[in-house]
Amino acid sequence: MANFDVFNGDADGICALHQLRLADPCDSILITGVKRDIDLLKEVHASAGDSIVALDISLDKNRDALQSLLKLGAQITYVDHHFSGHIPSHPALRAVIDPSSEVCTSLLVDRMLHGRFRIWAVVAAFGDNLPVCAERLSVPLRLSHEKLTLLRELGDCLNYNAYGDTVDDLFFHPADLYRNLHAYSDPFDFVNEETIFATLKEGYTADMAMAQAKQPERVYPGGSAYILPDQPWSRRVSGAFGNYLAQAEPDIAHAVLTYKPDSSYGVSVRAPRVNSTGADDLCYQFETGGGRKSAAGINRLPECDLARFLDSFDAAFQYSL
Repeated sequence: MANFDVFNGDADGICALHQLRLADPCDSILITGVKRDIDLLKEVHASAGDSIVALDISLDKNRDALQSLLKLGAQITYVDHHFSGHIPSHPALRAVIDPSSEVCTSLLVDRMLHGRFRIWAVVAAFGDNLPVCAERLSVPLRLSHEKLTLLRELGDCLNYNAYGDTVDDLFFHPADLYRNLHAYSDPFDFVNEETIFATLKEGYTADMAMAQAKQPERVYPGGSAYILPDQPWSRRVSGAFGNYLAQAEPDIAHAVLTYKPDSSYGVSVRAPRVNSTGADDLCYQFETGGGRKSAAGINRLPECDLARFLDSFDAAFQYSL
């Protein structure tokens, strides 16, 4: 029998798997990719009796592959916080799915494990732009302000590493990043003993400075839209910049569009933090859109749809007024 661990390459996916494998170590085949690589179950070549763990990838986007794997006789644990649609009922499927706006996959895993490795759920929640959730989770850990700040930085950096059109845009392949991180049960040991964190922090700081120098392309009563150029730094920082804007201006929505070589755009949307809903409904109006209530995106927005997107963005967040 083979074990497959299928996970989103961002902070939430990595920390969710890290918690599970600290609790239940095993050799497994890792399947992951950049943040927007979410239809990952189709890459699993399993046989009857194989075990599959799927983390932080939308069931709705993996439905066909999921049903095929169940028919093959695979045992599947599916944990996620994105829109799922109908969840299949099958004796070989354990689905733990909650799309609430203040939930991430690592928090669901933390609940499953009764808080055994909670510090990593805190890292993930910070990385997934859920600072209030992260701080609430951290209370029993009795961390100093300095240590909590370091966990926030680690979460931001792990999340930042996942953004790009391909893994060539990233500093580290998410599978390699997970393997290095998984050697540490204590995140502070990882930060102190590995050079990975310093590399990511330096890149994050430089890329964010370039993004922060940009002015919004459009300003609406309920939100602002930014367009970044076709550059690797733009693709790396798009999600982190969206999170930064959401924290800096919590009363309005934000869209970060990154121009692509094929004259399309990658899109990251953040709902207003004071009313964390609507991002997924907006992005699902477009062919490659998806996400969750507070944060969503569009993998490829054709240039001809730019005006429609901006009009829809304006209309979607008029409630912020």
